[in-house]
Amino acid sequence: MIKKGHPAKTHFYVAGPLVKVFLDSYETPPARITLDLDATDDPLHGHQEGRFFHGFYNCYCYLPLYILCGGFPLYAQLRRSNIEASEGAVQGLEKIVGQIGEHWPQVKILIRGDSGFAREEIMAWCEAKGVDYVLGLAKNPRLLRRIEKEPERAGQRFERRGQPTRVFAEFSYGTRRSWSRSRRVVAKAEHLAKGSNPRFIVTSLSPAQIKGRALYERLYCAREDMENRIKKQQLDLFADRTSSSRMRANQLRLWFSTLAYVLLHLFRRLGLEGTQMAKAQCCTIRLKLLKIGAQVKVTVRRIRVAFAVGYPYQRIFAQVYENLLQVSPVLSRARSQLTDRSSPKSTIFTKPGSRSVPQKALGCGQAGQNGHCCPARPPSEEASPAKIPITLSAVRIPLRSNLEKRV
Repeated sequence: MIKKGHPAKTHFYVAGPLVKVFLDSYETPPARITLDLDATDDPLHGHQEGRFFHGFYNCYCYLPLYILCGGFPLYAQLRRSNIEASEGAVQGLEKIVGQIGEHWPQVKILIRGDSGFAREEIMAWCEAKGVDYVLGLAKNPRLLRRIEKEPERAGQRFERRGQPTRVFAEFSYGTRRSWSRSRRVVAKAEHLAKGSNPRFIVTSLSPAQIKGRALYERLYCAREDMENRIKKQQLDLFADRTSSSRMRANQLRLWFSTLAYVLLHLFRRLGLEGTQMAKAQCCTIRLKLLKIGAQVKVTVRRIRVAFAVGYPYQRIFAQVYENLLQVSPVLSRARSQLTDRSSPKSTIFTKPGSRSVPQKALGCGQAGQNGHCCPARPPSEEASPAKIPITLSAVRIPLRSNLEKRV
């Protein structure tokens, strides 16, 4: 249930469980984590509440704010697009960093973002809380004058080698009005076939902790992975499907998409480990393992799901279930209960190539002419893949889902 009240309070009510899932995914606290900030466009094609025209994206859109750590989205706030990209970032970081600090007091946190987040409010908050940051910095004439020689050196190397070259420099820099103090800036003077391509980043990390080149190439540029994850959530899990007239309803849709991404990310980490789909994208997982046809038969004791004989990913499906058994106490307990109710000779899984199925697994369990009140199903002429039991612990109904070839 969503609490009524201020939108920001409502949002933190949902963000808390996302952070808890992230924390619970680690057996031991990591030494350092990186929180990525990013704002992206959500194009609108109607007259939704809160829509505005954004000059950079050249369309009417929302401007949602994301905070991610690795593959885990921790924060997804739908916002109007007539604001700065950094608006609301400090409020989100306060809740997330505070919750992480309560569980992992020794972990080092790094904030990473593009030039839209290089604002005094964010940097001053990080410095006050002891949180490191590395943020993109928009170029301006003052910054370009500080690296007048480096672009020339990069251009000369490009002419000699015929390949893109980079020259790095660093210095202390402060704005005339907006910043409260000077900060470390790393400059990249790059020369490409199309010409000079200077870039700047500002950071709280000292040169003793990390050199300028490594800071830019290995730490800052790694944020591209986060941008790809947001793109996949929008394209594959419909995070951009915000067609409701009210902004609150569209925010709810964004939360549903975010929760779906968390589920698929955990499914990929825990269930697909060791399979050929261990690095599969969300759309591939949906189409090959989740969005598939099956025949469902409901009886008093169980629900039987029979997949088509031509389903090409039977072995991966069975292996995913085995992987989930290792980490899910609910599934493990259900499997033990079903095994205890079966006869000693009965098995939960039928090996491929077997021509018979244990009668205890097919009958209703009552005594009859054949030892069961329900006649045993005749053996299949084809090999039978694994039979997978699944339980719903909330209602304590044992469910058995069978991957079986139908004659």
